Amino acid sequence: MSKLRFDVVQDAFKKRALEVVAPASLPSKYFGELVFNREMMRKYLDIKVYEALVDCIDNGTPLDLSIADEVADGMKEWALSHGVTHITHWFQPLTEVTAEKHDSLMEYDRKGGMIESFNGKALIQQEPDASSFPSGGLRATFEARGYTAWDPTSPVFIQDDTLCIPTIFISYTGEALDYKAPLKKALKAVSDAAVPICKLFNPRVKKVISYLGWEQEYFLVDEDLYAARPDLMLTGRTLMGHASSKNQQLDDHYFGAIPTRVAAFMRDLEFEGYKLGIPLKTRHNEVAPNQFEFAPIFGECNLSNDQNQMIMNTMNRVARKHGFVVLLHEKPFAGINGSGKHNNWSLGTDTGTLLMAPGKDAKSNLQFIIFFVNVLAAVQRHNALLKASIASATNAHRLGANEAPPAIVSAFLGQAMTEVLHKLLEVPSGTPIEIAGKKGASVGIVEIPQIFLDNTDRNRTSPFAFTGNRFEFRAVGSSSNCAGAMTVLNAAVAQQLIEFKAALDKELAAGKPLDVAAMDVLKPIIRSVIDKVCFDGNGYSEEWKKEAARRGLDTETRVPEMFKAFTKPESVELFTSLGIYNLKELQARNEVKWEMYTKKIQIEARVMGRMATNHIIPAALAYQTKLLNNVKLMKDVCPETYEAQAKVALDLVRNISSLVSEITTKVDEMVEARKAANVLENEYEKATAYYAIAERLEAIRRPIDKLEEIVDNDLWPLPKYRELLFIN
Repeated sequence: MSKLRFDVVQDAFKKRALEVVAPASLPSKYFGELVFNREMMRKYLDIKVYEALVDCIDNGTPLDLSIADEVADGMKEWALSHGVTHITHWFQPLTEVTAEKHDSLMEYDRKGGMIESFNGKALIQQEPDASSFPSGGLRATFEARGYTAWDPTSPVFIQDDTLCIPTIFISYTGEALDYKAPLKKALKAVSDAAVPICKLFNPRVKKVISYLGWEQEYFLVDEDLYAARPDLMLTGRTLMGHASSKNQQLDDHYFGAIPTRVAAFMRDLEFEGYKLGIPLKTRHNEVAPNQFEFAPIFGECNLSNDQNQMIMNTMNRVARKHGFVVLLHEKPFAGINGSGKHNNWSLGTDTGTLLMAPGKDAKSNLQFIIFFVNVLAAVQRHNALLKASIASATNAHRLGANEAPPAIVSAFLGQAMTEVLHKLLEVPSGTPIEIAGKKGASVGIVEIPQIFLDNTDRNRTSPFAFTGNRFEFRAVGSSSNCAGAMTVLNAAVAQQLIEFKAALDKELAAGKPLDVAAMDVLKPIIRSVIDKVCFDGNGYSEEWKKEAARRGLDTETRVPEMFKAFTKPESVELFTSLGIYNLKELQARNEVKWEMYTKKIQIEARVMGRMATNHIIPAALAYQTKLLNNVKLMKDVCPETYEAQAKVALDLVRNISSLVSEITTKVDEMVEARKAANVLENEYEKATAYYAIAERLEAIRRPIDKLEEIVDNDLWPLPKYRELLFIN
């Protein structure tokens, strides 16, 4: 792009940003106005219908199909008041993005005219083509039926002129083809497992809720520059590009003043998010230039995950209005930090108790320790599976790099809780666990520091860190669907709690008091987690990799290999025993993961080869020709000084020739490797072959990036990092 044109575009975008006007009313006034929430349910539904729907949402009571038409009528009336003309079943197939098929509300009125119609049948179930989505062989082209079914626990919302109904997506034969159905099963499993334990402390507990608070990192680039980068458009990341002289080394972008145009985008995004009932709370600059983050207030896991999917769709649409494109790829730029989506996870009861936070007395602290330790045990037991749940072709650029997360799942506790666990091993079972400062300390009391949220440092190298009243699963990728990681985590914790309760019941049956019985069961678990999974040091160090292997933690770094954790016997037992996945579904999901990995690397390889051949080499040869013409002119005009003056140019010519030759050779080798990989029929073998091809892309990139430093800037065909990474 010419500098003159770029400056004109930048000026236009600045002007547009300054013209953005903030909403006239406070966010609380329009929050949730595009959501069929409880307030709207009360307004548009009969009281009996409303109570039945709320009972379904809160308690999992099956919804009587006889009232579906009445619910649909109420939704329709509300939707029409907002100008809705279409409906869609909004679902989350195994593509990491959402899907929707819009149907008009218009139907014949049998009088020669048309009316708006929406009934219970259309609300509850629809039939998209299941064979057109990744299914790992569960659905074939000649077996196309699949069904979307309404999820009443996630509110219906409006996007533009369309009523969006959150749904699960299952095959004709009943297998889950999406992220939502397994997540809902895992959430029920962890509640069912936790409630019996909670009842020992409070008999009124009926339900345990899994909470999720995601932190969404992302990059912004100018739309015009994005359009000039085929790699960004087709793969979401830059496959080539020399580092800018200035990037993040001064740490001046992190938490810095938000650029004017970006702030306008953020305000617009928050406005749209609030209308959709998404409680966006935090916004700031992230570490890398042009990298930003926003995060909501914690919410129920299923709803919070839906809201993350909603906001990812919304942010792309809003960004275009401001002349930006959002990059959700985990590593769009080499040499600077990538983007994650930290999943802050916790459990709480329907009576208001937070199970991942210390309590007010010894009894509630015992309950906290029970859940705290069992979560750590679940992470230890299924550390490979948790890593597999966040692995992908795009997140592979973060796994094991010198930014969170390492490719080893360990847990960071901080000094305070580490000391608490060690002390619990030393004192007799039944010793009171108190908050320091709340009561006078005396011999035999295990103290949890009073100022709990601030009593420990943070460890950015830990993929799974305790932060005072929750665990932060930092390894989830920015483009990922949170449900993948949350399904595995909740399932693992559910299994561990079930086994703990069974062991506890035996101790109680022997006549032991609850506090003694609980600690007798917990102590061997505490010893194990301290020895195996708890690690507060530098997760990037070579020493930790060796130590983790000695501890028996999974240290695999190859993404296709990581996926195998889903079908290991212990994983199959986990999922099948809880009714979350059957073996066929697990095998199918692995096939999908391998297939998606292959296709993403395949696309990158094609783009890399074509850009090298059609963009980079012609630019290099054009500059080489320019240099040779310059040498010829020097010889004709200044023959007496020709040799000395021409040396620099000829050295550049030789260097360019060498680099072009290297690029050509490596592209040809990569193409041959692709041909060999493409004939493989086994998805695992093909993904493994493409893992090796991914490493070839880096080898091709190196000489290209060297050429970028040599070739005349006016001839270089792509916007450079120094242009892409700094918004004016």
